[in-house]
Amino acid sequence: MREQVSTTRDIARELARRYSTMTHEELDVLENILVPKKFAKNEMILREGEVCKNIYYLDKGLVRQFYFKKDKELTEHLGIDHSIFMCIESLFREEPTKLQVQALEQSYVFALPKADLERVALHNVNIQLLYRKILEESLIISQVHADLVRFETAQDRYKRLCKLNPQLVLRAPLNYIANYLQMTPETLSRVRSSTLIE
Repeated sequence: MREQVSTTRDIARELARRYSTMTHEELDVLENILVPKKFAKNEMILREGEVCKNIYYLDKGLVRQFYFKKDKELTEHLGIDHSIFMCIESLFREEPTKLQVQALEQSYVFALPKADLERVALHNVNIQLLYRKILEESLIISQVHADLVRFETAQDRYKRLCKLNPQLVLRAPLNYIANYLQMTPETLSRVRSSTLIE
């Protein structure tokens, strides 16, 4: 059985539904700048030192954003089906990123090149709105994660992640979940056991 792959039209409609209402003409414009990409499991989507030029919409799959600090890998973001990801500082400063993005499963991604998006947003108010809403959502997700690791106990962090993103907890490797929640795999294992008992 062949896997059903979304078209650029499907994705344009999905983005419009989530972030902004659009005319048929605006959908056409958005569809024309979307670039479909497919990544194999463990393939790198973006490497440290490259410039992030796209906002990415993950249609199907699982990705992680991470960086190295003192030779240790630190997971900053885990993304799953129907989510947006980008290296925001590199995207806007047009400078090499310190982050890396890796596909943890075979992933179908649609790239929205920033240069094209900004060009068409000048003439399309609903595409401008979509651009702004995507950036707002990205900032909120970053803030939620920062607050999670700053203010909540290990147990509450895990429970909150289960509530916010149950599919992620089921599909992402536990070592990456632990890293994302800033705890050791042993702590995560203990937390999961006690959560199951409750």
